[in-house]
Amino acid sequence: MAPFLAYEDKGADSPLLPLVLVHGHPFDRTMWNPQIEAFAPARRVIAPDLRGYGASPVHLGVTHLSRFAEDIRELLDALAVDAFVLAGLSMGGQIAMECYDRFGDRVRGLVLADTFPTAETAAGKVSRRETADRLLAEGMRGYADEVLEKMVAPSADPEVKAHVHRMMTSTSPEGAAAALLGRAERPDYRALLTRVTVPALVVVGADDEFTPVADAEAMHAALPHSELRVIDGAAHMPNLERPQEFNAALGAYLERVDAEAARGAAGALDAMDGGR
Repeated sequence: MAPFLAYEDKGADSPLLPLVLVHGHPFDRTMWNPQIEAFAPARRVIAPDLRGYGASPVHLGVTHLSRFAEDIRELLDALAVDAFVLAGLSMGGQIAMECYDRFGDRVRGLVLADTFPTAETAAGKVSRRETADRLLAEGMRGYADEVLEKMVAPSADPEVKAHVHRMMTSTSPEGAAAALLGRAERPDYRALLTRVTVPALVVVGADDEFTPVADAEAMHAALPHSELRVIDGAAHMPNLERPQEFNAALGAYLERVDAEAARGAAGALDAMDGGR
């Protein structure tokens, strides 16, 4: 059966772990274009359009993070991807945390970019519901115009701004509203972070207003095996605003994960040989 989600699947048939990229709200898989271009020559890179976004089917009503996570599990099952590095930005980071909670035995590395783990506040729930109602009534353009220079720094490249604005205005209002309503009911992932056993990378734009550096520092402190990288000159989307710096941080982290995976595989072979 064909996967439910639209997706990008690029890269070499490589022994390196595949990289799975989960986009934020209200974007689509093209937000990861600089990372796909940088990393697909050496490893498999998979970037889905989440349910309700991009070219994936729209879900009416409420889309909880658990549903997003199960969609990703089903896609990876269909693609026969058993073990992988999982990266998510903003809402995508929260979905990555939900994925780790549900099938963390398959995750070999966790990248959390410009996101936060706490449950929604009472005021936040009201705000998300009001925004969902607004998007359904007015569409995406007014919202996109208002938040563009919070999503990316005012000094961002005009082509980056245009790309981000285009993603937002192309998103289905129904899909975006369903996700907002689901995020209003999200669980608290702070305890989960303390149980993460794989190497983690926390990345944040230095000028991010939605998820400030303090949020990233708190996640870094909670994660047992983590690195923190703050990207100067970037707001909420450092992967697009400062792709060279973001890719350098991600690339160094992936080398660390690959090395640990290789050591683990070698140790398993030694154990098998010793048992003969």
